[in-house]
Amino acid sequence: MIGNKLKVARSALGLSLRALADAMDGIVSAQAIGKYERNEDMPSSRVLIALAKALDVSEEYLLSDDDIALEGVEFRKKLDASSREKGVLRGRAIHMLERYLAVEDLLQLRSIEWEQPRSAPHPVEDVRDAEDAARSVRDDWGLGNDPIPQLAELLEERGIKVLSLDLVDVDGLAAKVRRKGRTAARVIVVKRSTWSERKRFNLAHELGHMVLAPCEGVDEEKAAHRFASAFLMPADVMRAEVGVHRSSISIGELVVLKRRFGTSIQAIAYRCKDLGIINQAAFSRLFKTFSERGWRTAPFKEPATMKPELEEPKRFERLCYRALAEGVIGESRTAELLGISVRELDTRLDQLDQVVA
Repeated sequence: MIGNKLKVARSALGLSLRALADAMDGIVSAQAIGKYERNEDMPSSRVLIALAKALDVSEEYLLSDDDIALEGVEFRKKLDASSREKGVLRGRAIHMLERYLAVEDLLQLRSIEWEQPRSAPHPVEDVRDAEDAARSVRDDWGLGNDPIPQLAELLEERGIKVLSLDLVDVDGLAAKVRRKGRTAARVIVVKRSTWSERKRFNLAHELGHMVLAPCEGVDEEKAAHRFASAFLMPADVMRAEVGVHRSSISIGELVVLKRRFGTSIQAIAYRCKDLGIINQAAFSRLFKTFSERGWRTAPFKEPATMKPELEEPKRFERLCYRALAEGVIGESRTAELLGISVRELDTRLDQLDQVVA
């Protein structure tokens, strides 16, 4: 039955039933498409081909029965959007994840399971408990206190599917994924165009949501923020780098720290305040400067910004190239999985060949 796949593909493009019917030149009505989505009827071969073309998917995709669903979706920031807009985000995330799982299956790879830290979930009675949680997760994963160079790669190694999409209204979302006949997976979606220092904080924030168990009355967002700061900038290292107590910190010093930890200047300032390295007055002076220089508003272009591609998840793309190299799939299927044209795929492959040469 094609109902769920059809609805996901339509939602991913943000099409209403009527808009999809119009895109198919009216060969079926919106009411008929609604029946297909409710599995009350099946399209003919001619209609199936037209549906696939209008939705930019293959007929095999619509007929496949490996359904997945996102559960417990949490958007990275409050999303003041309609149910339709939220549905588009969910649909696009599912669509991308389906391709990810498909290439794993093609390569006969066991999908990496979420490696939950042994000490999780961590009870949080006070936001400051998130400090201990971050330290425990680093210990459980054997990370020590060194800065983490590629956070997206680390999370993928630990079984979290990290997807990068062209989002507009949100920085990302996190969810559990229900998979037919499999254990639930974890997925984080990040905004592709965001500066990498912001992506890194978003990823660490979502990891916080996965490992923290806030008690009643605790602000979950503040706890996840504190976890992200502590995970990316361990307290002992910060104090060793900056000092225990400071009356002020220069912008130049903050830029150097940004390069070391891969976090925004503003996140470093918050971290110094949380650890008591600077007081509220020094913190307020810094943020006044940040506002005057335009760093607190979009596009948030601080000094030494990290290009978006520096913190891009790469595992899915690598698997696609592997499947192509091993002859498991051809160029057209590879391009379809990557969501690009065959011409763009050839360009990417030429660039990779030049790098290797």
